[in-house]
Amino acid sequence: MLVNQSDFLQTLWDYYQTNGRHDLLWRESDVDGNFDPYRILVSEIMLQQTQVNRVTPKFNEFLINFPDVRSLASATLADVLALWSGLGYNRRAKFLWQAAQYVTGQCNGVFPQTSAELQKLPGVGKNTAGAIMAYAFNQPEVFIETNIRTVYIHHFFADQGGVTDAAIYEVLQATIDQKNPREFYWALMDYGSHLKQTVGNLNKQSKGYVKQSAFKGSKRQVRGQVLKVLAGRQLNAHELAEYIPDERLPTVLVDLVNEQLIQQTNDTYRL
Repeated sequence: MLVNQSDFLQTLWDYYQTNGRHDLLWRESDVDGNFDPYRILVSEIMLQQTQVNRVTPKFNEFLINFPDVRSLASATLADVLALWSGLGYNRRAKFLWQAAQYVTGQCNGVFPQTSAELQKLPGVGKNTAGAIMAYAFNQPEVFIETNIRTVYIHHFFADQGGVTDAAIYEVLQATIDQKNPREFYWALMDYGSHLKQTVGNLNKQSKGYVKQSAFKGSKRQVRGQVLKVLAGRQLNAHELAEYIPDERLPTVLVDLVNEQLIQQTNDTYRL
């Protein structure tokens, strides 16, 4: 176990220089060298609980259809959900759409540039706001997610269980690169992904660890099937049951209507 901060940082930067994922689409700057906070927001929402290899094609497709915050804000939720199909956790798509409307309506199309203001956007909590501050504005905000947690547990808490994010936060704050936090966090993400593949899921040592339930056969899967089937058409409950013969379908339909992810007129459902 490494406990020396200088050794840790050397290991981190060495890995990133040699093996970093330097070609990820959301790490590309604009021609002027700036980073579009809209693109960062899209990537961060998509990457929540979803692997990079699944996000990459969807991110590219999403930006082709909604290249900026105003185009997303003016789209219909049905169009956004149809494009989101396959990523799962569809409430994220609705949050992203609502966030775009907030930026265009409340901020005159200008993205907030403080963590507190960013957290007013639907679906944006402290960690997502911190990521946007680091990646879009190169500000040394401290935030923690699974890859970051993996790195710090591996190097500083390897022999411990019940590791709190507060303890990790303290070490992260002491080691963050104040001048180049953007690339520092990129390095953490890539190194953390590598560690997950080589030493396993160290997040199990975290105090707040909760095992993610299996997707196959889950209610989440049924929800995703409903949205996929309804893309571009409307069906009644009987017709939906022919596509999705699952006893949980009526409950799922009620939930999706209540969450305003689908619309119901009498017995007919649509996005």
